[in-house]
Amino acid sequence: MAVGMILRALRSRLTSPTASRYISTLVIAEYDGGSVKSSCISAVVAAKSLGDDNSISMLLAGSGPSLQQAAVDAAKCHPLVSQVLVADSDKFKYPLAEPWAKLVESLQQKGGYSHIIAASSSFGKNILPRVAALLDVSPITDVVEISGSHQFVRPIYAGNALCTVRYTGDRPCMLTIRSTAFPVSIEARSEAAPISQVDLSTFGEDTVSKSSYIGHSSQDSERPDLGNARIVVTGGRGLKSAENFKMIEKLAEKLGAAVGATRAAVDAGFVPNELQVGQTGKIVAPELYMAFGVSGAIQHLAGMRDSKVIVAVNKDGDAPIFQVADYGLVGDLFEIVPELIEKLPERN
Repeated sequence: MAVGMILRALRSRLTSPTASRYISTLVIAEYDGGSVKSSCISAVVAAKSLGDDNSISMLLAGSGPSLQQAAVDAAKCHPLVSQVLVADSDKFKYPLAEPWAKLVESLQQKGGYSHIIAASSSFGKNILPRVAALLDVSPITDVVEISGSHQFVRPIYAGNALCTVRYTGDRPCMLTIRSTAFPVSIEARSEAAPISQVDLSTFGEDTVSKSSYIGHSSQDSERPDLGNARIVVTGGRGLKSAENFKMIEKLAEKLGAAVGATRAAVDAGFVPNELQVGQTGKIVAPELYMAFGVSGAIQHLAGMRDSKVIVAVNKDGDAPIFQVADYGLVGDLFEIVPELIEKLPERN
């Protein structure tokens, strides 16, 4: 009887997710115009914290020449990438969750990865939950710190508290990470990682999506991407109209900055929702964050509180935004913004 108890204890220990020393990670990557997005490289940096002997594979899916260009870019993007997996098919022409989820499930069954990671972007948030449902595991979202292969830190209560989570479920452990918490440093790579084509011969017609692609609309702009910009200039409901919001855009052009907006400004129709910063928008952490007419609602602070320097301008001296601002100016933005635009030099 005692021997049986010992054997059961050993079996439980050996089959537990923390017992295996071998760590292998699949990073679900997104690309644009032949280049891997920096948020996906942040996911590779995050995977490094899982263990020293981590074998990291980066998955790209799509079709056409841009996919192959992105694969070459991914193979050189970071020295930690062990291999790049490429799924080239018209089924992945658009980032629909159903075919992507089936693809990741198939790769997991073949590769037996210990972890699957995606950036906490609209792309990652669309795909990872469906994959988790197919694999019958519980994902851990918005991870900002990795303390071990199965211990993570994530914000709760709109970023007002941090929660330490220990994963005790079956493989794989699935994560979405906040890219702002895992900054990318430029690291030279002596040679490119190998690129492998994913065998899609068994990827049958039964994987046809119940959803269909309608279209994609975005604003063509020379301004930096909001999620990766060094400087972000944000406007709130205090701007009162879409016409007035153009002041923010002019200031951003002078500074070479990205434009952001609060949910109130987006809901009022001042700007499209792709510019929303906050808990239900984009999470940013630029070197300089400038907020004009932003009250500082808790949902908005959750998306920008990690900025290095925060400058706030609001006519209400009691606005919550001043509690997190490094520099605050109580005044009328309709006087301050035009003065800034006038006095700032033109960019070369």
